[in-house]
Amino acid sequence: MPNSNPFNESLNIYQQRIESKLKFFLPQVSSLPKKLHAAMHYAVMGGGKRIRPFLVYAAGNALNASPDQLDAPAVAIELIHAYSLVHDDLPAMDNDDLRRGKPTCHKAFDEATAILVGDALQTLAFEILARADNTVINDHQRLLMIKLLAQASGSLGMVGGQAIDLASVGKKMDQIQLEQMHRYKTGALISASVELGVRGAGCNDNETLARFNDYAQAIGLAFQVRDDILDIEGDSAVTGKTQGSDIERDKPTYPALLGLKNAKKIALDLHEKALDALSHLGQKADTLRGISSYIVNRKN
Repeated sequence: MPNSNPFNESLNIYQQRIESKLKFFLPQVSSLPKKLHAAMHYAVMGGGKRIRPFLVYAAGNALNASPDQLDAPAVAIELIHAYSLVHDDLPAMDNDDLRRGKPTCHKAFDEATAILVGDALQTLAFEILARADNTVINDHQRLLMIKLLAQASGSLGMVGGQAIDLASVGKKMDQIQLEQMHRYKTGALISASVELGVRGAGCNDNETLARFNDYAQAIGLAFQVRDDILDIEGDSAVTGKTQGSDIERDKPTYPALLGLKNAKKIALDLHEKALDALSHLGQKADTLRGISSYIVNRKN
């Protein structure tokens, strides 16, 4: 149910928009191979906060881009995120049974199908970005956006972060190592979301890109710190994930390393850094400010 405050109204509007665009770009369930396409819809259309596409729209809007200019990168980033969740949940990875309050993709279908879902969503993301019709960006800028998404998704980004995460189970990490892992695993895709919005607006100014990157780096790390906190304090009925799963698997987290109180302080400090990075922008950046606040206060 939409809330009356401006941020929640904006979130609701863009959530509805991205849901519509995701349905448009996904292959029809009625087309062959039907089981694979049904599983792709299950993985993508099963809810979620849609924070990453929301960041694409909010960053682009802060630079006067229209939503039409931002639909393709918004869809692409959400498909990459969805694929990563499907693969992360697999028995060979995090072995999770629940995602967004429902059986994970490999539980609802089977492991082989879940692997293929991830493969198909990843390639579809790049296809959509490659053929996006945006009159503001030229072919060179389009290539930069494709390169950006590839780097954020690969071994020096999200996939690399997952590899470090898997290798760290049962091991001790210091704060610097933990931050590096999270900047790869979670932060890279969030940073890419913001920059895709900026690039989608046709902006190539280095100073502007640097300030938006500072904002993105702060909220990307804050997002993961809050995730670590929710693993302890969150209600599985609200988070849609099994409470205490990180503790059970002996994974390094901010509360485990620094204590719950200090973890909460770090999240709030990162929120302040994000706001500082946007200090040069006016009301157009209010949605980005709201996203930062939402990230550090969210319940799921």
